[in-house]
Amino acid sequence: MSFNDLIIPLVLCGILIYGIYRGVDVFDVFLDGAKEGLGTAVNILPSLVALMTCVGMFKASGALDLLVRLFNPIAKYLLLPGEVVPLAILRPISGSGAMVIFNDILATYGPDSFIGRVASVMEGSSETTFYTIAVYYGAVKVSKTRHTLPASLTADLVGFVMSAVMVRLIFGT
Repeated sequence: MSFNDLIIPLVLCGILIYGIYRGVDVFDVFLDGAKEGLGTAVNILPSLVALMTCVGMFKASGALDLLVRLFNPIAKYLLLPGEVVPLAILRPISGSGAMVIFNDILATYGPDSFIGRVASVMEGSSETTFYTIAVYYGAVKVSKTRHTLPASLTADLVGFVMSAVMVRLIFGT
């Protein structure tokens, strides 16, 4: 057993010991935190259900395939391989949907191919934008996202393009 295997148990024990040392009723504080966490989960559940329903409808309707065909010329202009376009479209919407596409890319082209490397960097350096906005803004009951969505989608686009650029610079094509 290495130190890495012990880090989380050591941190938890350290918190417990510190709480006891400070005279804090650790179990009551834990219960209060758990109650608050459940309340937060109940508050954000409607946003999550709506988002998951929309993602399912998006994929089942064929809209993803239509968008892939629409964005392929733009992707070629931005030097993105066409095979990663479905990942770039779905990643801001659904982490699990993007993971399915990512696994398919790796199974088809391999993790050491140019396409596999670009997909890996895209997957690791981007966020599920709509999910994150729905969860965090839903938790604090913010209904107007203002500049959050355009700024986040711009950052996603830059991240996707830079994924291909960096893989090309570091590994070549």
